[in-house]
Amino acid sequence: MANYIFRILKSASLGKMKEAVKTCHERSGKSSLKIFFDMLYCAKKYGAGYYDYQIFAFYNLNKKQRSTYVTRLVSKKFNTFMNDYAYDHFLENKDEFNELYKNCVRRGFIQLQKASREEVKEFCEKREYIFCKMQDLECGHGCERIKISDYKSFDELYKYLTDRQFCILEDNITQHPDVAALYPNAVNSMRIITVLDSKGEPHVLYIVQKMGIGGSIIDNNCLFTPVDPETGKMLYPAHSGDTVKGIIYEEHPETHIHLQGYTIPYVKEAVKMVLEAAKVTPQIRYVGWDVATTPDGPEIIEGNTYCAHDFWQLPPHTPDGIGMLPKIKEYIPEFFCGGKEGIKRNFDWLKK
Repeated sequence: MANYIFRILKSASLGKMKEAVKTCHERSGKSSLKIFFDMLYCAKKYGAGYYDYQIFAFYNLNKKQRSTYVTRLVSKKFNTFMNDYAYDHFLENKDEFNELYKNCVRRGFIQLQKASREEVKEFCEKREYIFCKMQDLECGHGCERIKISDYKSFDELYKYLTDRQFCILEDNITQHPDVAALYPNAVNSMRIITVLDSKGEPHVLYIVQKMGIGGSIIDNNCLFTPVDPETGKMLYPAHSGDTVKGIIYEEHPETHIHLQGYTIPYVKEAVKMVLEAAKVTPQIRYVGWDVATTPDGPEIIEGNTYCAHDFWQLPPHTPDGIGMLPKIKEYIPEFFCGGKEGIKRNFDWLKK
């Protein structure tokens, strides 16, 4: 732990750390010096960097509450504990993923690098739009939505596709009208986090609904809010996606739909789908699934094998100041046995 903390401090941007101290001071009213030393304490005690300290508002939490949070160090340990990354290519490589998980992928697709020129031409001629992805990028990077008629000829289009080295060409996903109403320019996907327990049984940890904003054709780094897995209702106002600024929206700023209580269709079906998908590659036990909601039901867009820890536990969505570790412990108790690979935490006080 001490070596890890030393590496964090050594690689930390002093300017950004000073800015974090200043922000926490302004938000809490506590002295900057007290905030600084409390940050160091939380780094040592909970594996929390200054970024964690700021975005989770540790300055407002007591020691017991802080112990429940998945921090930077805990997240790294848990990802490593759960996933054998020799197998992550089955999810990270778009062509392998679409083939292996094709029962969860409703949209048509073609592998550009394996298909003949004529097969690509036939695929494109039948569509007004195609969605293009690169091999192993995620979070919307390397994606492009292309309108076929924007190109004078197929030769021009094919040259562009091959020059860009796209891996997969897909149908443009049509959203359920209730989801498209939130923001029509992007596929507003759910992020559903699953874990496989020691017996190979899958469980859902958390669901958030993501929403595009500002003309973006992807929903990453945009608005999000937790969703109830039983009712499909949005549980809170949406977070801006900027975890440092932490702006909250009662309604979508462009479509003006009130968000808390808004119902997402087919959530139970989406949960059932990802629980089955979670068993396909059992060596990867911890996955963040991006799931689209179409008029005919859910379909998986992709699976992420290194899950971020921040958007699960932000203050607007955790009014009790309790992070995700207690829920993780319900399903993966072996991670909490200490040692080099795990951590030691006791949450019996939550049951009182």
